Amino acid sequence: MLIGVISDTHIPERALKIPEPVFEAFKDVEVIFHAGDLVSMDVLHELENLAPTLCVQGNVDRMCGLKLPKQEIVTIEGIKIGIDHGEVYPRGDTLQLKYIGMEMGVDVLISGHTHTSFIKEVGNILLLNPGSPTVPRMSDPSVMVLEIKDKKLDAKIIKIGESKCKSLNFKGRE
Repeated sequence: MLIGVISDTHIPERALKIPEPVFEAFKDVEVIFHAGDLVSMDVLHELENLAPTLCVQGNVDRMCGLKLPKQEIVTIEGIKIGIDHGEVYPRGDTLQLKYIGMEMGVDVLISGHTHTSFIKEVGNILLLNPGSPTVPRMSDPSVMVLEIKDKKLDAKIIKIGESKCKSLNFKGRE
């Protein structure tokens, strides 16, 4: 099974639309997981045109009054996957994310909130964050694609554009 993973789209609050490369990255996915901060249900409807989409509530969604579940748990080929926005401080703190995953009783925790992608194994929980395709923080805009085959999960971060942060383009003195 091929799964598209996205988070922190912040449309129309901080970006106008989902970037076209996201649609290319997700063209063959069977389901999409959105780890929160859609900001508008229009984003969910647009993603659902590609594949069934499961979304959890992010901190900004809550402020915008979107009624979405705080967490979701899905089991695919015996792999228990949790989705939670990952609203921990400091952002992306892997120990706190591990404990969220443990509380959910999952093998894999998909989160967002950092706007920076990562794949990290902490203890016996795989932590996945697709970053943000529209407003990355000190990173490239990105999404993630998961392939689950023969009870094994393979996660890939997909860069969908150039960094918007000028300091990441620093070349040094010539």
